Amino acid sequence: MKLIDVTMVRVYLTEADKRLEPLLAKLHDEEKVRGVTVFRGISGFGRSGVMHSSSLLDLSLDLPVVVEFFDTPDRVDAICSHLKTIMEPGHVVCWSASLNDG
Repeated sequence: MKLIDVTMVRVYLTEADKRLEPLLAKLHDEEKVRGVTVFRGISGFGRSGVMHSSSLLDLSLDLPVVVEFFDTPDRVDAICSHLKTIMEPGHVVCWSASLNDG
């Protein structure tokens, strides 16, 4: 079993941000990261304290969205420096992990 050191990144958004598509395009087309997953939350709140949740009464599409991706530590450092130009501070979380590559 070969382990590869990677850095995991989570980017926190809401659907109403309109930054999801540009972020995914950047990660896929420009940065070509090794893996990306987008999670749509059912409820959440951020610094503003405004609750974003799904309910039968709420027809808006403003649910929490988490974009998670990974790559080598050097690549993630470069990518995160680029993300600073399109993301607000406090919306990106990173941590070290190992990938089983065979």
